[in-house]
Amino acid sequence: MSAQPPRPVTLLRGATLADGSTADVVLDGPVVSQVLPSGEGVADAGGEVLDLAGYVLLTAPAEPHAHLDKARSFELAAPPLGDLGSAIDAWRAYAGTMTVESIADRARAQALQMLASGTTAIRTHVDVLSGDGSATVEEATRGARALVAVRDELAGLLDLELVALAGPHCPDEHVEAVLDLGVDVVGGAPHLADDPLADLDRLLAIAGRRELPVDLHTDESLDGPVTLDAYAMAVRDWPRDRQYSAGHCVRLGTLPEAERDRVIAEVVASDLGIISLPITNLYLQGWDVPVGTPRGLTALRSLLDAGVRVAAGADNVRDPFNPVGRGDALETASLLVTAGHLSPAEAYALVSDGARDVLGLPAAGPRPGARAELLAVRGESLADVIAGASADRVVVHGGRVVARTTLTTTIAAPGVPAPVPVG
Repeated sequence: MSAQPPRPVTLLRGATLADGSTADVVLDGPVVSQVLPSGEGVADAGGEVLDLAGYVLLTAPAEPHAHLDKARSFELAAPPLGDLGSAIDAWRAYAGTMTVESIADRARAQALQMLASGTTAIRTHVDVLSGDGSATVEEATRGARALVAVRDELAGLLDLELVALAGPHCPDEHVEAVLDLGVDVVGGAPHLADDPLADLDRLLAIAGRRELPVDLHTDESLDGPVTLDAYAMAVRDWPRDRQYSAGHCVRLGTLPEAERDRVIAEVVASDLGIISLPITNLYLQGWDVPVGTPRGLTALRSLLDAGVRVAAGADNVRDPFNPVGRGDALETASLLVTAGHLSPAEAYALVSDGARDVLGLPAAGPRPGARAELLAVRGESLADVIAGASADRVVVHGGRVVARTTLTTTIAAPGVPAPVPVG
């Protein structure tokens, strides 16, 4: 992977759009100024032109739920394969060995891989490393210090937002210390606490005092507690200039229909954003159900039909919570089609426009007036791009080319006889 300065571009010529039309897309700095029929676009004098014939041009993905502090730790932690509980135990055991530098190195490598795949905005959770609650403030803030440094380092290449992931045993003073470092959002996992509603109240109280957005891991099990409705009701009258979102919401997908619809009505009333995380939940959920194993997904169709703002993300990548994954939004979209029964267009919307909406980011994509956050992928159509996930990609962030990957494939010619061995 070579490094070059970001290159401003003023014209993207001959791209195929998601609706199947071909167009020239004219950029004015960080904004799309015009979308014209192919061949009619004119670049500014001296402006760079990219020929995107043979590419599909899309809104660049935004990753609404990553764990960059955990990324690429699977082989280091050597966890057993298993469910959420075993993954948490393995991660806690490994976390005690990490340094600020080792966390930063893995996080940086994963963020850059996601950028090369097309993601230009990432919200990542970062653990408050309190252990059983007895850690020092310096120990508890290792992950946050690493991710703040990576955020500063990568500024200009991608937008990186940090969420303080406070476990049930994490003292308030540790959460406050992490937020004091410049972490942007209050997070946690109340469903893991002995008293889920009490932990929910605790985290929301911190967010209220600090006037910060909230993004909680919520009800991440097939048959555990339900806190999503209480969360929605608690923030109903909170200021709407801050974003409130819930990730996972697996339990919502297993509730009886009437109860599911009641909870969704509370979500709608509070305009709570929901973030589906297919790859990790498909891996973690259902280990104890060997016959008719349920999908570990939230109630995607019901949420969309109700008008809920829904996003989807890649979540864990090669760590104790998911040993595989590429952190590629096209992988997430493909899983939404196969496991979530969404159309390709619906699936891609959840990893791009939907994700940006839930994160509170400006509208982007190949539309006049939108931010020039764009991904071009070699292919014939949106469905072809999701299916094939070609590595041939061009990534534009703020009107500048920040990543480009060119794939070369060589296949032997058919009908040529194999060489005859000698001797």
